[in-house]
Amino acid sequence: MNIAGKRRLEFLLIFLKGMAMGAADLVPGVSGGTIAFISGIYDRLLAAISACTPDKLLWLLRGRWRELWQAIDGSFLFTLLAGILTSIASLARLISYLLDSHPQLIWSFFFGLILISVLLVGRQIGRWRVWTLAALLAGGGFAWLITVAVPLQLPATAPMFFFGAAIAICAMILPGISGSFILLLLGLYAAVLEAVKSFDIILLGCFVAGCLLGLLSFSRLLNWLLGKARNITLAFLTGLLIGSLNKVWPWKQTLEWRINSAGEQVPLVERNLLPEQFEQLTGLASQWQAGVGLMVSAVLVVYLLDCLGRRARHPADGNA
Repeated sequence: MNIAGKRRLEFLLIFLKGMAMGAADLVPGVSGGTIAFISGIYDRLLAAISACTPDKLLWLLRGRWRELWQAIDGSFLFTLLAGILTSIASLARLISYLLDSHPQLIWSFFFGLILISVLLVGRQIGRWRVWTLAALLAGGGFAWLITVAVPLQLPATAPMFFFGAAIAICAMILPGISGSFILLLLGLYAAVLEAVKSFDIILLGCFVAGCLLGLLSFSRLLNWLLGKARNITLAFLTGLLIGSLNKVWPWKQTLEWRINSAGEQVPLVERNLLPEQFEQLTGLASQWQAGVGLMVSAVLVVYLLDCLGRRARHPADGNA
């Protein structure tokens, strides 16, 4: 394959990874950052976002477009963002339908995805020490506390969209913590989905502005931590993945309900059940056979993404 063909293949894979990130971020409890991490583009993503500093605006005003594009890895960011936005725009209705109609199946798939991701992220930790273990436990505890937090009910206004987006985007680039779940905790998830479906320019504009503020500030911190204390940071991220498994367990019993901003009744407090207990207490079919099958499918998908990511990072190994 010639150089042009390799470049086209590279950006096609980046676009598909962006679509996978977008699909994951639509599900409360699943992080697009997890997809970025296991597909081998996490460090490149953080480095590219961190390069978007205020001084780059001066480059833009002075017409230094080519230098700016190269400095921020513009081709990579543009392709990845195109994949994410394409996925969100095309899959918002499908994800909403699956969460309403087949929740056990979709949660099973993402449970398997996060479970294998724990191993893939954890194996990158070079050396285990006391501080590394402490970071693992801290990450797990932090993620678990988020999954059991009682949701708020913020009004679906433009300022709240900006505020919610700035917080959610920080979680969105962290493996294990879902930006969608943060929006759910803030009571804005249904309102954001509705804004996407109806293409509300004002609310979506505020949401994008909040995302930009949170993303540009938090990515620089995370990029610095990975450069200065990589093992401890990776251990914390692994803990986030482990703690998030509590949220994505497929079989749950709702103990308390609430009314969201769209006037719909949604779960407030839930507890995890075994499939047999789920059938006894809810009277619904657990579909555990299909659920286990989807967990295995998720493992295979993640394994494929990991292989593609390793080949992209070490192309010589693939030609050996």
